Amino acid sequence: MIHLLLAVIYVSFISLGLPDSLLGAAWPSIYQGLRVPVSYSGVIFCIISVGTVISSLQSDRLIRKFGAGGVTAISVAMTAAALFGFSASNSFWALCLWAIPYGLGAGSVDTALNNYVALHFASRHMSWLHCMWGIGASVGPYIMGAALTRGAGWQMGYRIISGMQVVLTIMIVLSLPLWKAKTTADAGEQEAAPAKALTLKQIFRIPGVKEVLVTFFCYCSLEQTTSLWASSYLVLNRGISPETAASFASLFFLGITAGRALCGFLTLKLNDAQMVRMGLGLIGMGVVLLLLPLGETAALAGLLLIGFGCAPIYPSLIHGTPGRFGAENSQAIIGVQMASAYIGNCLMPPLFGAAANHTTIAIFPYYLLVILILILMGAMHETLQKGTKAGH
Repeated sequence: MIHLLLAVIYVSFISLGLPDSLLGAAWPSIYQGLRVPVSYSGVIFCIISVGTVISSLQSDRLIRKFGAGGVTAISVAMTAAALFGFSASNSFWALCLWAIPYGLGAGSVDTALNNYVALHFASRHMSWLHCMWGIGASVGPYIMGAALTRGAGWQMGYRIISGMQVVLTIMIVLSLPLWKAKTTADAGEQEAAPAKALTLKQIFRIPGVKEVLVTFFCYCSLEQTTSLWASSYLVLNRGISPETAASFASLFFLGITAGRALCGFLTLKLNDAQMVRMGLGLIGMGVVLLLLPLGETAALAGLLLIGFGCAPIYPSLIHGTPGRFGAENSQAIIGVQMASAYIGNCLMPPLFGAAANHTTIAIFPYYLLVILILILMGAMHETLQKGTKAGH
């Protein structure tokens, strides 16, 4: 029965990745059809991000009340409704309205699933599950592209993904007894959770939390900045054609998805901390290749290495949370980690855009290097704290 539950969770991660890249794929058709400026996609993205941060911070209370399975079912149902709302929208403001339940659904389900897997399954499953999310995020634009190519319009693309989310909701509801059975079976192996949800003040008082939040913020800033600006950097600074640059940038996502599939096997030999260090080393090598004036091949290898380096960091940091902070605190801390990650996603890529606009896009690899150094400083500070406590 546990294998059946794991299968449901794997399907959940694929389905949850499907809508994440839809807005970018559909926006060229949406803004022309609704006759709004191309920049308005940023408004929708910000509404979704704010909703995601809010629901991530409230996830501890929600999971305590409804359970991980219940929160997942409710969140996916909200996402399905929001996507259907997108498909029925004929104005920009309607899209903004439906972006609210979209964002609120996304944050809680992310926290619920990640914490549940971190508590109840081995590290390899965390890597493979995030690989499944990458597959879903890659397939989403193809579904939207097929709808547009056949003349069905972007609304049909959203409607198809919404239908998939409805099917997923039904699957999760039917599997709820399995979620409860697994939680009950593992309860004796873990410490009891606090009677009340932890406040933000209490969470920040836990040693090491601030450092890991900085790490999440910086890591997601690096990943999102690379995904959004790599193509522009290659075109404007390296003189590569837009078509070739788009292909090069796709290697970054290929590196993440393939890397997470591979990392699932590496976790059999390496622990979470070693996986994170390996990832940071690969990112460093990739950034150096982008810094050096070695031509297209070096830039290609650099983006691929950054993608491979990003692969183990996010899953390993999340999976290591119960061990680092205690199973009784992991639910609350993972929620705050998710919020920190989404804030990094929202703030840092536009900040780079503003910096590049006032200087030159050639600062792209240097910007990534600064973020990487901040991650390393946070990791070193946490290591020194552990060493000091061990000495006492």
